[in-house]
Amino acid sequence: MAAAESDRDPPSALRSEFLNFSARDTATRWLEASDLKHEVYHHLAVYVPRILCLGPTPGGGGAGSSREEQREELACQLLLLAPLEWYLLGEEPSTGLALLQEKNQPSPLCGHVFKVGEPTYSCRECAADPTCVLCMQCFLGSVHREHRYRMTTSGGGGFCDCGDAEAWKKGPYCHKHTPTANTRDSEEDPAALLPADIVARGYSIFSIILKYAVDLLTWDQEDQVPAGLEPPERGDTYYCMLFNDEVHTYEQVIYTLQKAVSCSQKEAVSFATTVDRDGRKSVRYGDFQFCEQAKSVIVRNTSRQSKPLRVEVMHSSVVAHQCFALKALSWLGQVIQYSDGLRRTLCQVGLQRGPEGENSSLVDQLMLNDSKMWKGARNIYHQLLMNSLLMDLKYKKIFAIQFAKTYERLQSDFVTDDHDREFSITDLSVQIFTVPSLARMLMVEENLMKTIIRTFVDHLRHRDLHGRFQFDRYTAQQAFKFGRVQSLIGDLKYVLISRPSQWNDQLRVKFLEGLDAFLELLKCMQGMDPVVRQVGQHIEMEPEWEAAFTLQMKLTHIITMIQDWCCTDERVLIEAYRKCLSVLSSCHLPEGEQPISLSVAGHTVETFRYQVSQDKVSIHLPLYRLLAGLHVLLSRTEVASRFPEQLPLGELSPPLLIELPLRCLVLCAQVHAGMWRRNGFSLINQIYYYHNVKCRVEMFDKDIIMLQVGASMMDPNHFLMIVLSRFELVHIFSSDCRKRYREANKDVVQQNNTLIEEMLHLIMMVVGERYVSGVGQVEPLEEVRREIIHQLSIRPMAHSELVKALPENGNKETGLERVIDSVASFKKPGVTGRGLYELRPEWTKHFNLYFHHYSRADQSKAEEAQRKTRRQNGEDTALPPPLPPPLCPLFASLVNLLQCDVLLAVEGAVLHWAVEPSGGGWTESMLQRVLHLVGVALLEEQQQLENSSGDDDVTFNYTSKITRPGEAPSTSGSVLALLESLQNAPHLEVHKDMISWILKMVSNIKTMRERSSSTSTVAVSQGQGPEETVRDKDKAERKRKADMARLRREKIMAQMSEMQKHFINENKELFQQSLEELEASTSAPPERRPPSLEPVCVSQVCVGPRRVGGAEPRQLVTCILCQEEQEVRGHGRAMVLAAFVQRSTVLSKNRRRSLPDPERHDPVFMHPDLSMGVHTASCGHIMHATCWQRYFEAVQLKEQRRQQRLRGHTSYDVENGEFLCPLCECLSNTVIPLLPQTRPPDPSASHPSLEAWLRLTNQQTAVLRFAHRSQSGGVAEEAEPVVPEGFRVDFAPQNPFSSSVSEMVTAFSVSAYKVGLKVNPNEQDPRVPVVVWSTCAYTIQSIERLLMDEQKPLFGSLPCRQDDCLSALTRFSSACWTSAPVTSTHTHFVRLFTALHPDSSAADAPCVLDMDMFHLLVYTVLSYNSVHTLDQSRWSSVDSAHLHLLHLVTVAHLVQILLTSTTEEVCMEQDGAGSEEEELTCQLYDRLRKHLNSVLPEVTSGWQLYRRIKVGILPFLRSAALFFHYLNSTAPPADLLVAGPGQWEALCSYLSLPSNLLQLHQSQHTQLEPLIQRWCCHPGVRRALQGGGAIIRFPRESNRLIDLPEDYSVLINQASSFTCPRSGGDKARAPTLCLVCGSLLCSQSYCCQTEVEGEDVGACTAHTFTCGAGLGLFLRVRESQVLFVAGKTKGCFYPPPYLDDYGETDQGLKRGNPLHLCAERYRKIERLWHQHGIAEVIGHAQEANQTLVAIDWQHL
Repeated sequence: MAAAESDRDPPSALRSEFLNFSARDTATRWLEASDLKHEVYHHLAVYVPRILCLGPTPGGGGAGSSREEQREELACQLLLLAPLEWYLLGEEPSTGLALLQEKNQPSPLCGHVFKVGEPTYSCRECAADPTCVLCMQCFLGSVHREHRYRMTTSGGGGFCDCGDAEAWKKGPYCHKHTPTANTRDSEEDPAALLPADIVARGYSIFSIILKYAVDLLTWDQEDQVPAGLEPPERGDTYYCMLFNDEVHTYEQVIYTLQKAVSCSQKEAVSFATTVDRDGRKSVRYGDFQFCEQAKSVIVRNTSRQSKPLRVEVMHSSVVAHQCFALKALSWLGQVIQYSDGLRRTLCQVGLQRGPEGENSSLVDQLMLNDSKMWKGARNIYHQLLMNSLLMDLKYKKIFAIQFAKTYERLQSDFVTDDHDREFSITDLSVQIFTVPSLARMLMVEENLMKTIIRTFVDHLRHRDLHGRFQFDRYTAQQAFKFGRVQSLIGDLKYVLISRPSQWNDQLRVKFLEGLDAFLELLKCMQGMDPVVRQVGQHIEMEPEWEAAFTLQMKLTHIITMIQDWCCTDERVLIEAYRKCLSVLSSCHLPEGEQPISLSVAGHTVETFRYQVSQDKVSIHLPLYRLLAGLHVLLSRTEVASRFPEQLPLGELSPPLLIELPLRCLVLCAQVHAGMWRRNGFSLINQIYYYHNVKCRVEMFDKDIIMLQVGASMMDPNHFLMIVLSRFELVHIFSSDCRKRYREANKDVVQQNNTLIEEMLHLIMMVVGERYVSGVGQVEPLEEVRREIIHQLSIRPMAHSELVKALPENGNKETGLERVIDSVASFKKPGVTGRGLYELRPEWTKHFNLYFHHYSRADQSKAEEAQRKTRRQNGEDTALPPPLPPPLCPLFASLVNLLQCDVLLAVEGAVLHWAVEPSGGGWTESMLQRVLHLVGVALLEEQQQLENSSGDDDVTFNYTSKITRPGEAPSTSGSVLALLESLQNAPHLEVHKDMISWILKMVSNIKTMRERSSSTSTVAVSQGQGPEETVRDKDKAERKRKADMARLRREKIMAQMSEMQKHFINENKELFQQSLEELEASTSAPPERRPPSLEPVCVSQVCVGPRRVGGAEPRQLVTCILCQEEQEVRGHGRAMVLAAFVQRSTVLSKNRRRSLPDPERHDPVFMHPDLSMGVHTASCGHIMHATCWQRYFEAVQLKEQRRQQRLRGHTSYDVENGEFLCPLCECLSNTVIPLLPQTRPPDPSASHPSLEAWLRLTNQQTAVLRFAHRSQSGGVAEEAEPVVPEGFRVDFAPQNPFSSSVSEMVTAFSVSAYKVGLKVNPNEQDPRVPVVVWSTCAYTIQSIERLLMDEQKPLFGSLPCRQDDCLSALTRFSSACWTSAPVTSTHTHFVRLFTALHPDSSAADAPCVLDMDMFHLLVYTVLSYNSVHTLDQSRWSSVDSAHLHLLHLVTVAHLVQILLTSTTEEVCMEQDGAGSEEEELTCQLYDRLRKHLNSVLPEVTSGWQLYRRIKVGILPFLRSAALFFHYLNSTAPPADLLVAGPGQWEALCSYLSLPSNLLQLHQSQHTQLEPLIQRWCCHPGVRRALQGGGAIIRFPRESNRLIDLPEDYSVLINQASSFTCPRSGGDKARAPTLCLVCGSLLCSQSYCCQTEVEGEDVGACTAHTFTCGAGLGLFLRVRESQVLFVAGKTKGCFYPPPYLDDYGETDQGLKRGNPLHLCAERYRKIERLWHQHGIAEVIGHAQEANQTLVAIDWQHL
């Protein structure tokens, strides 16, 4: 490392030289120089290596590096950039730049470049395409704010299109960018507005600096700098530079760096993060040898599996100049922002051709070397290109032409480069190709469309013998390449996205040339991935199918767009149709297939032998499908009827056109029939995608259209015979149909049945699918409406489900919004769920059961739903076909299919089979399809009759054909006769309504025909005749059936009641007994109830000698595991309640307080800020302790076995004692033993006054203190205190519990201690009982807050699980001292009592402002029990002690409230003299002022003080009432069971307090005065009141989650400007907001990982330990997800409180609908937090979602 030092100048010399430097003089010298370039280069050669890169890696972390960076920045500005600015402006730079900006006439373009994660807005109504976006400021000031818009987060790099008239159909300008009088005309040269000398100087300095930067960024020698930049003295100082690639993972790089440059894990993480962000980073500095050694280690370590990491050893001067080159480019970008004239000058410099001719300008050099540069360099020069060339409309065109010229080469570079597309120059295509005028110009001048397609095809070189693409044996390298090549399709989509409104001849020629190239591409896809049916054994290797479908999906929009282009110009359409046909005919079917002739129903047709089940068949037929699309356009634009002579319609051979699409559809049918099972999943997936909404528009739908095209040009009988032949069903229908074709094999029969069903369905689709504009006479919107009607016929759906079910166009639009409101009504969601659309009833008549986009499952659901609706409406359950729209002229002959002989023969055959239902040769769904087809034909005939003027022009005569008996050779009845015979067939009950509908239609049509022939109106009434009789018969039949069913039901009921009586008689005595018990239990309560619930009796008191004892002496419970019932007794078998103990900060008023050191923390006094408590919850399920232990051991065993199998985290952590409740699977980590109630008060005990009790207790505490000191040997000369009578310190009370109960008491105490203090279990620790008391107090406080916030009554509104939990917890806390060392409990009492009753010896007692009074009350009451047992005299009762303690603590709390009350509020003075309450309040307050020497402010209004007291002390009284209620099992008074007035008095009397609390102080004045004085004299009180620390005011407000903005984009905007706090201004990838405290965190990234308890955790997990005691609620802003985290291993995602207008969340922001805050849902999350239910939600979520790949929650 010695060499490193020698290269540096002595710092002092350097500094003096820097100080004497004058930028102005340097600029003046440059102005006079003859060779400016030489001068500037010389200056850079001298200074750059002395300012930049002077030592080990800058940015290595720590404060030193940031100081170093600031020094470099400053030196660069003063020594390098300032001279450039002086030279350019000729004056002081700040003045000159301000002047330039003032005179500048900006163009109306906004040009704001997006940061990563910034919100962008696209208007769905006005944007030319989805890439046209606005930044937030422009959006808020634009008209689009009121439109339907889409909001997304930017990936970074694009810019705002505000001001670009081509990007918007309307409203191109926001308020800020609206052109004004001084806005420059876009044609005018902005450089002409600048002084000529500035332009000239700008030109020369820009040329030099840009050339310098380009040379250095494209420099490839590590050891030399470009000519003219050689440093004056050159040292042996090198950098080992590591470059980024997309192959190696973070972990590999970190591990390698630790080995290669022996750095710490933390430094390696920092290196890796910077390499990933900037693209390169120096990892070592020193002499050449030293760096070369690190390089060899890195290369050796990373070259095992893949190519090694790129590492170069570079001379420090090269690195310095490259660093400055980037700074210079950034400087250029900043300078041109001041003036459009300078921008134009820079554009000229950049695009000026160099001496080498073609592609030699500076910008070309940058673009062609793009893939060789590192990420940071690319980002900076891309940014400069966007700020300069793309913002200047003239040069944007010139640049676009250059870009198109080098397009092929740039794409080839991109394909071999491994950086993502966003870091490649090719990504600029979106800025150029989406401008329609530029795209057309490039198409005409540079033949862009052809270039893109050719480049694409050239990269996919794998072909089979027929020249088709072959993807089956792709290496990883080729698969990677295929993935990258797909971006070319994206570019093609940009070019075609907006259709031309005017064509010219050049555009036509170039578009058709592009189309030729596209047809060549489709020709390579035609027939790819062919399949052959596997017979015998299953396929061994699943063939590759995904690549072909990926290609198809990517091209779907392109194919649609090409059709849209063709549609706008008739000449182009005709030419395109011709070209498509000629390419098709060049790839026709292979010849030599054996011709055969078929005959069915007296017709014959010539075709050839081909079987889908034996020969090759492919699902990819893009050429046929494109032709079908163009054919429909010929019909839609009526070109076919106007220019038939120009169309090659005569060359079409319909049988050849339908052949391949028909094979494809037959393949689907055979797969449904289960004939291709042995071909594995790849085929099933292909069929799935063929029908899937993403592909079907250009696959399945076009195949149906192609069949329609063929059928409309052929004899319908011939068409159907070919269909039968391809379905391999000819043999079934060609023999005498009436004698059913018998087949022995069951499977074959089933397959044939399915095939017949599928074939009938296909015929329905060919005849009935007319909702494509051009096939039927419909509007495009009707097609969308029909899709929606059929989706909503299945069930009500959310908006997002509907959008997914509809195909998107190239603009990501489905057309849904334009029609949805007319067909459906919207139902808003509640607190859960989402908004749903329901179909309006008037549209159900459009429902078609055989809708062609239904899957099998959809169809059966829709059928069930529709039949159910019809039954509810009292209609018959027939689902007849809807009225079809009329066909276009070109397709008009399709209807003849319905009345052709072959179809009639098929229908007749199926009906005939149905008449004789023996054997399995037909199915009900076959019959249903035939009935549907008959219905379609009848509707068609009816429509033709209605639309016809006279009888002669109705060519469609279906009714007469079905009434004729079958032609020879079969002699059976007609279709109609068969239908009539089926009408009452018992086995066809389901179809009866449909058959009735058909017969009714037939009679109606006959009537219409008669009417039109005789034109008499009498026939109408007769026509109604048969229909009426049919209906009457129907009614009678139904009534008969209903009567029979009723009789059958009555008979069964009678039998059952007879059996019941018999059973009761046999078991008489058993029933007698249970009946008596039942009567007793129902009659007993009224006698017992009145005293407890009578509202008149106000004597309900829960504390003190007058308390009312427990209501129910025996408590019976049932174990959920063994179902045994048992009484809760202290000496019985232990019963336990599953519980969950957790640390909590929900009530915390001070989140900044650091967590206490667990080993030394003293929890005896709780601070009133409640910064951390221990909360206990329970699901309320009870078990025997022994049953629970067995269950828990089983869980442990299971967990050990699971750990050996897989290492994923379960929802519970057995090592920490967690388990799921066996009944409700609620997360638990301990059990609370159930203990019996406290005994009723002892009437014999006396009740001493406060004075006597205080005296006695003081003596007792003194004795205890002395005894404890003497035990520890600390007492020498102290006199032994007086021992009260009967008080025995050494008395050891016997344990009131059996061993099993005691064991459970210890178990719960230790669990609470372990969780609450985060320490290892230790049952001898004196703090154990304190933690139990603390969890009791904290749980009661949090439940009181909950009830208060939700405005529920104090008693009676808790769910029973919380009620049971509080009851068990309070009783347990009062007894937990029995399992702890008894002296420790005594010590706690002594300390607590001394805090209330200070004396001179208590030095460590906290001040009255630092104690939470409710905790103090609970601790003193519960610890007093252990002291009371030592008093053998039984002179006073425990109850009076409890009451005195309550009084003392209440007075202390009053003092606390008065000391901390503020009086800023305006006082509303009451009229008249003050009441007694106010007087007493003022007296007490004045006394406090006196004790504190007037630190307290003076208060005049006693009323205000008293009100402050009442409000402040209410939570304490409510909590105390809950505590004593559960401790003493006293029923609450009626007033507290309802929310309303009378609460205060009822509460005070329940607690045995006067309703004017100040009387407590007044009545015991003499005892309390000295106490109050001592409390006030504590030094802490004065310190706090004079501003030493935050004061807690009462009542403490409930904590709320932070306020969130109503509009979600405000949050996204905040997050986009949030930078990672650790990695030097880098954008955080996953900014996450803490909902508890509002901190923004950089989640899920290496840079912000910290160590918690010896483990690396992410920012969120680390934050939970400081903010939420291990539990956190976060909002992941970019994903719009709420994240719950508990500890390190548990977490779950939860629906966010933001909804779109359709009542749905958008997790991942995929849909982009505007999101707004739903207050109810946010309240629900807040309520979960208040209820301490987060851990439970996480447990349930993890239990429900046990995926194999577990999420590492601790890294978030």
